[in-house]
Amino acid sequence: MEATDFTAIADVRAGRTEAFRALVDRHSRPLFRLAYRLTRNESDADDVVQETFMRAYRNLDSFDARASFGTWLHRIATNAALDLLRRRKRHDADPIEDELPAPHASDNLTFRDALDRGMRTLSGNERTAFVLRHFEGRSIDEISSILGTQDNATKHTIFRAVRKLREALSPLVNAC
Repeated sequence: MEATDFTAIADVRAGRTEAFRALVDRHSRPLFRLAYRLTRNESDADDVVQETFMRAYRNLDSFDARASFGTWLHRIATNAALDLLRRRKRHDADPIEDELPAPHASDNLTFRDALDRGMRTLSGNERTAFVLRHFEGRSIDEISSILGTQDNATKHTIFRAVRKLREALSPLVNAC
């Protein structure tokens, strides 16, 4: 854990709650990137980051200083994003899904459109594992820690995500 994180956490635990601001400032941006990649929505990503810091503050006493504070926050953010996506799935249909037609080889798809479609086909764990590995550059060990899974399960989850995304991107490849 970074020394400045350790110092801020010790200060917060000692009652100097304003020290939590340093943690928020240091970790907000990477958490927002992760949350946006998982939710595909800026407002939802903001909500996830806010929820992450609220959960972290309430549970700071349970944080084990032997672990990385950033990894701990990523796990909280991942859970908050997955909770939001599950709630949304239960309460309403995905409006973006209704706006985008199913891909066909004859469509003039952009890579971003095809990737967005493909990301929506992934389960929450698949999306999280893929984003952490391929967008965030996290190691298998870190991803396993964030997801709370064994390394082999994490590797398999990433493999499934890549396979699904290849299928989603195949109209672009076949059109070339």
